[in-house]
Order: sequence, then C-alpha cells, then structure tokens
Amino acid sequence: MKSPVDKLLEKNRELSHSEMMKVSSHVQRNERESDWIINTLTLEGHDVPFRFKRKKSYRNLKGARINLTYYAGVENIAGFSIEVMNVVRIKVA
Repeated sequence: MKSPVDKLLEKNRELSHSEMMKVSSHVQRNERESDWIINTLTLEGHDVPFRFKRKKSYRNLKGARINLTYYAGVENIAGFSIEVMNVVRIKVA
C-alpha cells in the first residue's frame, strides 16, 4: 500500500520530498488581510526559505528534524525575484 506522500508525488510531478531535514530557524507572523499565520522555515544546508500557512500557530520547530513535501516558487519583493519553497505537507520526524 502506498503512503500519502507517494500518492502526492505521483499526482504532482513538480512536488519534491525531503526527509530528516534539520530546522535552523522558524518564524511565524500574521498575514495582514486575513487570519492566516505564515510560517517560514530555514533548513540546514539550504539558503531558500520554506513557507506554509495555517489558521492556528504551530509549535516552534527550531532544532527539530522534519519531513517536507514542497514545490518551488518565485516571489517578487521590491522588484527582486526570490526563490521560495511552498510547503504542501510537513511532519515532525
């Protein structure tokens, strides 16, 4: 029987999955126009931020090992294009 991650990866070819990644930084902030909380993670060995949204705040993940399913995206901030990883699924390992 296939795991939920395998099913997601089969449906969406642009998704990537990483396991046992160590979180070096975790920041949560409220989005201005809505009641979503934006979580931004940085992982050891990666220069790209990983982002996900939740309605409720998430526990602090700094120093934790996590499994992530994500896809690459580009965000324009002040005229600069910045690569961002959009998290679809996150689980503490």
